[in-house]
Amino acid sequence: MADKKKIREVKYPGKAPVNKEVLKKYHRGSGVELRRSKTKIKNKYNILRLRKREKLIEKTAEDTARAELLLTESGGFLETDAGETTTQYRQSQIAANVDITSATKHFNLDLDFGPYCLKYTKNGRHLLLGGKMGHVAAFDWVTKKLSCEMNVMESVHDVTWFHQETMFAVAQKDWVYVYDNQGIEIHCLKRMNKVTKLEFLPYHFLLASGSSDGNLAWVDISTGVLLKRYNTQVGKIRVMTQNPTNALLCVGNSKGVVSMWSPNVQEPLVRMLCHGQSIIGCAVHPYGTYMATSCPDRSLKIWDARQLTGPVHNVMLRSPADNLAYSQKGMLAVSTGNVVEVFNESTGNMKRYLTHRSSWSVSGMQFCPFEDVLGVGSERAFTSILVPGSAEANFDALEVNPFQTKAQRNEREVKSLLDKIQPEFITLNPEAIAEVDVPTLKSKVEAKNKLAFVKPKTIDFKPRKTKAKGKGGTAKVVKTKKILKELEKRKAIEALPSIKKAEKVEKKVDKNYGQALNRFLPKTK
Repeated sequence: MADKKKIREVKYPGKAPVNKEVLKKYHRGSGVELRRSKTKIKNKYNILRLRKREKLIEKTAEDTARAELLLTESGGFLETDAGETTTQYRQSQIAANVDITSATKHFNLDLDFGPYCLKYTKNGRHLLLGGKMGHVAAFDWVTKKLSCEMNVMESVHDVTWFHQETMFAVAQKDWVYVYDNQGIEIHCLKRMNKVTKLEFLPYHFLLASGSSDGNLAWVDISTGVLLKRYNTQVGKIRVMTQNPTNALLCVGNSKGVVSMWSPNVQEPLVRMLCHGQSIIGCAVHPYGTYMATSCPDRSLKIWDARQLTGPVHNVMLRSPADNLAYSQKGMLAVSTGNVVEVFNESTGNMKRYLTHRSSWSVSGMQFCPFEDVLGVGSERAFTSILVPGSAEANFDALEVNPFQTKAQRNEREVKSLLDKIQPEFITLNPEAIAEVDVPTLKSKVEAKNKLAFVKPKTIDFKPRKTKAKGKGGTAKVVKTKKILKELEKRKAIEALPSIKKAEKVEKKVDKNYGQALNRFLPKTK
């Protein structure tokens, strides 16, 4: 029996050890020094709190390394032989050497109403095209099933999807129109006029726009309310993108300055002098780590969007970069005229990875999420080119699911509405949503303490001592105390209406609040 117990103990020793190379991949640094001899923190409580936090970070890294076993897919890159470079490979050669499913993702559409702008959905399954001459089309680009196609008979400046593939917005000649996936007009946003750029903030349910008058506007699509609208004083907005981590709008102007805007403040939170000439291209990494900018002097600069310091990379191109786009893995696509170049930053330096030449000048680009595909819109065509290793190989089905059913889509929509983030949290610090708003909490506690509760007063009941036998006792004392409490509670309930009435009299009417209801206020002489 003793031998069997030893065998069982050896057979099930506990958790299997984690591979050190995998653990190093998710390691977040050495952490905070908490030894008394080396740290400046003298408070025992703070040291204990930080020690617990460091243990939690280490446990998270270990759990993430263990969960990597469940990630069945892995990303790959183009590998070359000695004396070759990846830039010499053409799309026809790549499509001929990949599997059939991936080869079908490389296609070309000849269109006659360009130049075209494009947007993929968040899960990367549906594609929206908008032509300058009024052509709008939405379809499932994987199965090539068309959802809707129409001509709005007006110029189209930009398009964007909403939180689901059931609705999208189109910036037309005068106003912004909202359509469903059947091409039926749902709404017309007349407060957004002369719009040149559109962005949708999925976690805040906000549709943001930049106009030719220099106005920025935010509309809450869940309620239909115009949240904010003000002039940026930068002239016509030609370059505008969003930072996905903190939902700030990055606007480039003609003086080489990139400004970051929030609907909570009428002044830009950050102004960065990026170039000596006007900004013609701007893109932010999906993780909010880097920002790429370009200008007509053929310079391309990569900035650290977290520290907002000097450029990390400075590259001189052959021609000015008109359009920029970041992939999920950090690849940067740059279009110069009719040539598209993809740079790979994973090696630590800006190295050209792929080159593609289009028949027409490029007007818009975007990497497809969770697919090694780059969508390129030009004056007379749309081209889907293959870029191996550009996208995440695994997706979180609870966050974005490319294969979701109709029931899953409806459930996801309800959940996202319940988890909607208020626009007050659009700040430069994305961690502000996890902090406690102390002033608001104090005001709520104070208001709660001022309320009149039905609570009887504390009774200090001391029974009178009597010498008669059988006339006193503990039971009778408790019963008498209970009766007195009930009497005090009744008195408090009877006095409650008079207290509330007195509070109403003390309150003063603010005439500036609710301008639409001011006509109902009594006239003062």
